[in-house]
Amino acid sequence: MAFDGTWKIEKSENYEKFMEALGVGMMKRKLGAHDNLKITIQQNGDKFSVKEASNFRNIDIEFTLGVSFDYSLADGTETSGVWNLEGNKLVGTFTRKDNGKVLKATREIVGDELIQTYVYEGVESKRYFKRA
Repeated sequence: MAFDGTWKIEKSENYEKFMEALGVGMMKRKLGAHDNLKITIQQNGDKFSVKEASNFRNIDIEFTLGVSFDYSLADGTETSGVWNLEGNKLVGTFTRKDNGKVLKATREIVGDELIQTYVYEGVESKRYFKRA
């Protein structure tokens, strides 16, 4: 339940390089670096409801831990994957449908921050969120 709440992006590290590794074009990378993302997470047992709201899109995602689901990245890239709880971290593994490459994601609460870490093709990015 520690993930419950609304989280607003504060800063990002290496996010443009991460988007470049994903194949996101330069204009979308520049816009994405300033997306003003807000995430609202609600957990009910193994079920999660996540609302992502940014300057570019609003999306509602529902998933159950350990159950595969389809997810579209902000640039339209289609993936299929699963979130699991490992200790106090949400750990996601998503496979791109277009090229079969894997995107890893983690969400963890550290102090009063939600830290999202992404790894794709050896490029790591972190995004830091504060409770809104």
